[in-house]
Amino acid sequence: MALKVSLKPGEQFIVNGAVIANGDRRTSLVIQNKVSLLRERDILQQNEAKTPAKLVYFAIMMAYLDPDNHQTYYDEFVLRMTEFMNAIENPTVLTHCVAISGDMMARNYYRGLTTCRKLFAYEEELLNYVPGQVSADANDLGVAAAD
Repeated sequence: MALKVSLKPGEQFIVNGAVIANGDRRTSLVIQNKVSLLRERDILQQNEAKTPAKLVYFAIMMAYLDPDNHQTYYDEFVLRMTEFMNAIENPTVLTHCVAISGDMMARNYYRGLTTCRKLFAYEEELLNYVPGQVSADANDLGVAAAD
């Protein structure tokens, strides 16, 4: 099954480790075979991976982009995901963590990255927690307002 990617002018993306930039016009590409592809908006730089969920995401992303070193990134993922799961109690978020772990083990990296982005909203809510307030994103994850 082909993958169609529409790119904005100047948008960067990675294909099998190669950084590619679109020219000055909007364009579409059709990828006919399986590749590791990440768009600019999905790429997390190492210096941006400063929170537990982003450290999990970064490990998955690196395993996706550098499959030859899968074991190194898998070990980092296990460490970071274990730390994350030990620090939370929200059942919906834990369910996401289990799904992400399953995707990582099955090497379904892109799906794992997609689910992992859902953890960012939960984490952001915790980092910006104000008693009695719940954002729409956190409410979608089952976070209840505390009194």
